[in-house]
Amino acid sequence: MPYSIMLDAGHGGRDPGAVYNGRQEKDDALALTLAIGELLQERGIDILYTRTTDIYESPYQKAMEANIAGVDFFISIHRNSYPTDNTVSGVESLIYDKSGIKYKMAQNINDQLESVGFVNLGVKERPGLVVLRRTQMPAVLDNQIFDNNFNDIALAITQGILDTLDLGGEIDNDVIQPFYSVQTGAFRNRTYANRLLGELRSQDFPAELYRVNVGSFETLDEAVAMERRLKRAGYQTVIVIL
Repeated sequence: MPYSIMLDAGHGGRDPGAVYNGRQEKDDALALTLAIGELLQERGIDILYTRTTDIYESPYQKAMEANIAGVDFFISIHRNSYPTDNTVSGVESLIYDKSGIKYKMAQNINDQLESVGFVNLGVKERPGLVVLRRTQMPAVLDNQIFDNNFNDIALAITQGILDTLDLGGEIDNDVIQPFYSVQTGAFRNRTYANRLLGELRSQDFPAELYRVNVGSFETLDEAVAMERRLKRAGYQTVIVIL
């Protein structure tokens, strides 16, 4: 039976997480989470997500979802901020306590991210965090400074997980070639999707159905620039990876 992992893109919806110069943690966390999930699925691991779009659920709701699903592991992806610019940088993983396979997985993730070039801030015990306290399976809350090394970060986290599960082997560094788009709506009803599609196209935004996405960009910076344009035009958005 394959391993199963629930991946949680931190924050979402009304909770943007850390915000800096208009860039929101919830968007970067979602893009990275989806990329990691794709890599793990390619290695035969069953992946579930707490969210794949820009929605909000409380930490308690996420913990209960993982328990009901009966997954083997729960991993939450975040980006931390610090009140003073350029003061603290690096990677750290938070776990309920330093025991068992969750501690090994947290260490392996940190070691892999350190090999990418980030400062390893260690594995910390946080028994008070709801998603760590309420989940019934091993849980890891992984925090990293998100920069232009998107591929390397996704590969490093994936490799750390695979090393822990003894599903080793090196991952091809060319596996990920992410393209980004800006989602402005997701509809079950085609009429509503067509309405938004027409509205966006009338303003020269290159939108597509059914999830109404705008553009396909090779870099996150290009996607962020488009997202800012759309937000100025009054649309709710989330950056997604294609």
